[in-house]
Amino acid sequence: MNYDENRIDEYTLALLYLVTHERHEGLGARAWKGFDWDTLNRLHEKGYISNPIGKAKSVGMTEEGFLKAKELFELHFTK
Repeated sequence: MNYDENRIDEYTLALLYLVTHERHEGLGARAWKGFDWDTLNRLHEKGYISNPIGKAKSVGMTEEGFLKAKELFELHFTK
C-alpha cells in the first residue's frame, strides 16, 4: 500500500502527546510507545523522541518533540 509517511508521523506524534507522562518543563516528557516501530524510528531520526529500541515501555520526548506533539494534537483533535 502506498501511503504518506510524513502524515503518519504527524498523527503518531500528536497521539504521543495524548499518552505523555513525567513532563519536565524545558526537558521534554515521556510517552508510552505502543505505536508502529518504523514510525517511531522515523520520529527518532527527526529528533522528536529518544531511541525507541529497548525494554522500556515508554520513550523520551525531546522538548521540541513534546511541543510539536502538543501543537499537532491541538490541530488535529481539539474542537
